[in-house]
Amino acid sequence: MTDRPPSNNPARSPFEPNFEQLPEALPIFPLSGVLLLPGGKLPLNVFEPRYLAMIFDSLAGHRMIGMVQPVQPGGYAGDGLPTGDGGPPKVQRIGCAGRISSFNETEDGRLLLALSGVCRFEIGRELDLAPGGYRRVMSIFAPFRGDLDHADELVDLDRERLMAALAAYFRSRNLSTDWEAVKQAADRNLITSLSMVLPFGPAEKQALLEAADTTARAKLLIALLEMASFGQPPETTPQRAN
Repeated sequence: MTDRPPSNNPARSPFEPNFEQLPEALPIFPLSGVLLLPGGKLPLNVFEPRYLAMIFDSLAGHRMIGMVQPVQPGGYAGDGLPTGDGGPPKVQRIGCAGRISSFNETEDGRLLLALSGVCRFEIGRELDLAPGGYRRVMSIFAPFRGDLDHADELVDLDRERLMAALAAYFRSRNLSTDWEAVKQAADRNLITSLSMVLPFGPAEKQALLEAADTTARAKLLIALLEMASFGQPPETTPQRAN
């Protein structure tokens, strides 16, 4: 990698890669029901040898890994064991690349990571397993280049409807939150955080990931909250990235 030029956007971290620095060959960490979005922060607890190897290799290079969901929900698809057709367990076509922004070692041999979401990607093809035993893919970032401009994104959010749907969702599940922090959060940060942390199923998480932009993701999020709380179908079919 070449030295990173300073950013002209004051809202953009100087540690964030630009589009030309996104890696073509990307290690992947498949986990069901786990969502990383551009601009989001994801904590990870890594302890399996192959994923420890993946993290150490990433730290020695571009510091990036791809979070993807298995096609078959309910677990992870990183064991490399063959499926019925002789290939590794299948993963979703779209994932999100995250940059390792911090990590801590534990005395029992684990790594506690913080991943900063950078850009979504499409899987072109899967590569051979890395020497450390983890999976790698050829990534296609071009369809999601706009993810890197998230600081300048304008979000069309019906905040009153979102807050009503969120309150009903929390009441229906006896959940609590810091409502003052929710009210003060910027629109994009709020949509990103809620999409990542709310306990939706793998299919809903994947739909939120593939939403065309934050405005489309906000509309889908509201629809999911209303369906979960009131049993109401969404008014429109959310637009998803191709």
